[in-house]
Amino acid sequence: MALFVALGVIGLVVIAVALVLGDVFDSFGGDWFATEVVGAFVSALGFGGAVALQAGAPDAVAVGVGLAAGVVFGVGAGALTRLVRGGATDDVPEPDDVIGREGRVLSAVPDEGFGSVEIWVGGHTLRFNARADLALEAGTKVHVTSVLSPTAVTVSPLWSALPPAD
Repeated sequence: MALFVALGVIGLVVIAVALVLGDVFDSFGGDWFATEVVGAFVSALGFGGAVALQAGAPDAVAVGVGLAAGVVFGVGAGALTRLVRGGATDDVPEPDDVIGREGRVLSAVPDEGFGSVEIWVGGHTLRFNARADLALEAGTKVHVTSVLSPTAVTVSPLWSALPPAD
């Protein structure tokens, strides 16, 4: 029992080290041998085996239960690690990324001139000079139809729903 509990505690220490120092085992095989995954496996192996022994299972069964718990928790930690690491991006939005996006007019867009709009892309707020086929007041919600240059776009107003037919 003491060996299983010690393994569980060692696994928790490995997870704590991962939280403080980052990924120590990164060079050993990517996401599946990340420090968090190794810690989750060892911790679940230890505590799973200890629970099985406490329930009265023989040593061989306790080892099997511990290994199964370790695999389940290790796979879960690996999947979460891949999800978290795959979610971040250092990519800066490009002007072409705004085509089809919705935004809002910041300064009025005159009939034959430029105003400014604010567009949201991937958590970034981008501001562009904007031209439209008709004059748009500040605050109007718009849809980006094309990119004129790295700093200018064309927009169209978002139309409200048609009234119900009588």
